[in-house]
Amino acid sequence: MNVIIVGCGRVGARVASILSHNGHDVTVIDTNPAAFRRLAKEYRGDTIIGTGIDEDVLRSAGIAQADAFVAVTNGDNRNIMASQVARNIFDVPEVVCRIYDPVREDTYRRLGLSTVCPTTTMSAIILDHVIGGGDSMNPRTEES
Repeated sequence: MNVIIVGCGRVGARVASILSHNGHDVTVIDTNPAAFRRLAKEYRGDTIIGTGIDEDVLRSAGIAQADAFVAVTNGDNRNIMASQVARNIFDVPEVVCRIYDPVREDTYRRLGLSTVCPTTTMSAIILDHVIGGGDSMNPRTEES
């Protein structure tokens, strides 16, 4: 599989390193060249300095042949924009977008973007540990 990852923070570097280790072709894009130090020593993929919303950068990363695209920068807007460019302009079959803001995540998920929201995921896990046994993925309010 040919995967492009935008953002080489902890999550991006980990996903890229695991995919590379498993034999996939991976290209990581980040604006900060120092971020690539997070990649595993065994990482065999490519790295590109640039932004994931720049079509020329995406082309140089091989987006025309990409099977999957992952946007995991620290900025919701950048991740959303990059994911929409990958999906709508380059027709990448699998696009995953991290969005921290639960309201935005819900909106873009309803618009068809495959989203991951660490805020709601972590909140659910914490609630499950605190109150246990309940359906923490859909917490009820007292009005329910």
